[in-house]
Amino acid sequence: MRLKHVRQGRERPLTVHHLNQLLLVCSLVLLVAVAAVRISSRSGLPSLLVYLGIGIAMGQDGIGDIHFDNAELTQVIGYAALVVILAEGGLGTKWKEIKPALPAASALALAGVAVSVGVTATAAHYLIDLEWRQALIVGAVVSSTDAAAVFSVLRKIPLPARVTGTLEAESGFNDAPVVILVVSFSTAGPIEHWYALVGEIALELVIGAAIGIAVGWLGSWGLRHVALPASGLYPIAVMAIAVTAYAAGAMAHGSGFLAVYLASMVLGNAKLPHWPATRGFADGLGWIAQIGMFVLLGLLVTPHELGDDILPALVIGLVLTMVARPLSVVLCLTPFRVPWQEQTLMSWAGLRGAVPIILATIPMVEGVEASRRIFNLVFVLVVVYTLVQGPTLPWLARKLSLGEDAEAADLGIESAPLERLRGHLLSVAIPEESKMHGVEVNELRMPAGAAVTLVVRDGKSFVPLPTTVLRRGDELLVVATDPVRDAAERRLRAVGRGGKLAGWLGTDGDGTSR
Repeated sequence: MRLKHVRQGRERPLTVHHLNQLLLVCSLVLLVAVAAVRISSRSGLPSLLVYLGIGIAMGQDGIGDIHFDNAELTQVIGYAALVVILAEGGLGTKWKEIKPALPAASALALAGVAVSVGVTATAAHYLIDLEWRQALIVGAVVSSTDAAAVFSVLRKIPLPARVTGTLEAESGFNDAPVVILVVSFSTAGPIEHWYALVGEIALELVIGAAIGIAVGWLGSWGLRHVALPASGLYPIAVMAIAVTAYAAGAMAHGSGFLAVYLASMVLGNAKLPHWPATRGFADGLGWIAQIGMFVLLGLLVTPHELGDDILPALVIGLVLTMVARPLSVVLCLTPFRVPWQEQTLMSWAGLRGAVPIILATIPMVEGVEASRRIFNLVFVLVVVYTLVQGPTLPWLARKLSLGEDAEAADLGIESAPLERLRGHLLSVAIPEESKMHGVEVNELRMPAGAAVTLVVRDGKSFVPLPTTVLRRGDELLVVATDPVRDAAERRLRAVGRGGKLAGWLGTDGDGTSR
């Protein structure tokens, strides 16, 4: 690959000086992107919009004047980034929270996608006059929700476990069937038998699920029984196992995306050694993948070409958000007796992020007619409706009485393992509005095997008495044995939400009521 010298219009080989410049630019972009995380968290906007903006600013219509139109390279890098993002999401998924939501989430990821594709494609064909193949591609591309976009907005809202579990599992599962649909619709030649396509999707999902679970189980067993020479090797080994699951699933003609998500979920629930370091490493890789992917997508778009596609994109987005998504949620979740408030929130929480934009590069690589217009339509739809849906999700959750006491629930708990002692050290930060304020230490009613050993208040630390009253702003150090570590955290979160009477009033540790 050669670097083109823009001013003189001729090509020069890549030198060390050019490499230094490239590294400087990349580091500055990362620093700006990291600073932008703070802006996005305070404004309620998903960070993807900030990163896309950085890419657009660097592009040919921006101050950087970088001309980039390699859709194939974007697709390859996007797939690699999605593997890392799905791995990070799977590692952070708690099986006990997602297990009750699996049937509903699976229905949304399969039947819900089919309903969404059908409704959106019909609207694209009749309302903006796309050919059926192009309309089906658009319908499939925008039917995939994005976990990163959803949870960057909902992170501070305590929702019922069924809502968060369903949304998280749906986002992890629906990438696989959508990718298969987009590739099938983008391949040259007519699709003669729809049932053959359904069978292919089912087979690929079964293969991917089997390989993902098998690789995750074998990897977790190996990491628990093989002592690595350095603790820093464990995070690398975990990510390598996750990527292996993707590669094995794809090579076996299964769904690699489903394989990597399930393998990571198995690893994340296996109580591996040095887990906090592994989780932090995966989280950092996930951020880098998101930043790089969004900036690259911003570079690929040409803003001055979007004008004619803004109105059609708004029309498709309106049908998607107001008809297709709510219809799929109602049809899929009503049999599970999900309350209408939760259905309403999940209908509005179907955010589209980087996944649809990356999938929109598939028809470009395959040479589908009007593929550039498809990419522009998807890009505009994702940006506009993320701007509309993102900031309004917290408001809607409160209006539906699903997001009350948000500050009280935001109890910061970090855990560090004491492996040789078979215990854990929990660091607990009490926020301003927490109902733990005014509770005595003995009123926490910690499980046997867990105890508050230190309190840090106003920069000074002391060993608390049973009658010590906890205050907002305090930081606690809690020591718990391995068997009661999860129970101790649940109890702390319950008191943070419900005060000293938590449990008796029915307040659960996960933010739900019994």
